[in-house]
Amino acid sequence: MNKRLPRLPGAARAPCGGGATIQRMGERGPTIEIPRWIQLAGLPVLLVLAYLLASTLGHALFLFLTAGLIAFLLNPLVRDVQRLHLRRGFAVAIVYLLFLGAVGIGIAGLVTVVVDQAHSATNRIDDYVTVKNSVTGQTGAEHDVDRFQVWLDHHHLERIQVKKQLTDWVNHLKAKDISGLTTKAFSFATGAARTVVLGLFNLILIVVVSVYMLLDMPRLESAIDRRFPPSGGPRLTARIERALAGYVRGQVLLSAVIGASAGVGMWALGATGLVPGADRYALLFGVWAGVMEVIPYVGPWLSAIPPAIYALVVHPIGVVWVAALFVFIYQIEGHVVVPNVMANALRLHPLLVIFGLLAGGELYGLPGVLVALPTMAALRAIWEFFGERVELAEWRDSEPVVPVEVPLELEVEPPKPRAVSGG
Repeated sequence: MNKRLPRLPGAARAPCGGGATIQRMGERGPTIEIPRWIQLAGLPVLLVLAYLLASTLGHALFLFLTAGLIAFLLNPLVRDVQRLHLRRGFAVAIVYLLFLGAVGIGIAGLVTVVVDQAHSATNRIDDYVTVKNSVTGQTGAEHDVDRFQVWLDHHHLERIQVKKQLTDWVNHLKAKDISGLTTKAFSFATGAARTVVLGLFNLILIVVVSVYMLLDMPRLESAIDRRFPPSGGPRLTARIERALAGYVRGQVLLSAVIGASAGVGMWALGATGLVPGADRYALLFGVWAGVMEVIPYVGPWLSAIPPAIYALVVHPIGVVWVAALFVFIYQIEGHVVVPNVMANALRLHPLLVIFGLLAGGELYGLPGVLVALPTMAALRAIWEFFGERVELAEWRDSEPVVPVEVPLELEVEPPKPRAVSGG
């Protein structure tokens, strides 16, 4: 009687035709193998459809993507509140009220600091260009322009007449058509108002969509777990939440370090007299640098613009010290802070990060750049989850794996005795 050998755990099984789905059972759970014909035809078509969808429905996808990121960030907090034996709807309401309250307090504090410091800076700049010294009869700006002209003359640059050029520029500005400037100002104000209204409308949509996502998150988790069991590891939603939380922690720490460094550095420049008055606005410059750090790659350049303009107006030579300060800060950031903070949060190759930022900016401008990195962090978690469950069929000819029948018992002839010769 013949009997099939039992299939070992983890062994592969496939029908003899190849190209069908293969499932392997092992310690990590079922694995789905994608046939070669799907790799050749289906995946390129899927990529083209995804691009067309993103380019056609970019605004709607951006709103839902942003709402999804917020929902996954707040979902752990909702679960913690539910442990107080509250229904999920009440937990979502409490967490969202706290979240909106924290965001509102942060924005209000930032606006208060910016408005106060900007008002002080405006008064100082106005005094610099309008108030005349009782001894010299010149304003601070005129005095610095004369000193700069003397420096140019001593270095054989007499052809550059700074004061004459500035005077011509002011006269040209006065001679401009005031009505034309008024029309441009009105058009700018109208466009800004329209942008603010659309921004508020989009913000309300994001809040509503994220609330619905938070309410239905347990149902989504159950549906994913039924189709793709965790198999002893963390579920897909938990991996996404962990990736986003790591990114947020890294970004907050990075912004705090850069903002504090810029604030302390500008305070030191002001205290030593290298950039007069910079110590009064060190808090403003530090907050601005921390906020701009959220914008990848472009943020460092934007954070240095207000301090440089201030130094140029107050003491032109101070621009050199401001530039040196920010170059030093971002050298430390690029070689010490980012590799140790953001590298652990994202765990992505720098080329992928740059491509994601460019793609986000191409699809949705600056808001797309802002959500590019958290989106890539979530995509990395999704890739790792399905990477353990999906395999691509090999592109090489191989014999199909088929069951082999062997005899249950083999008849073995006993060995013949050898003759022993006497003597």
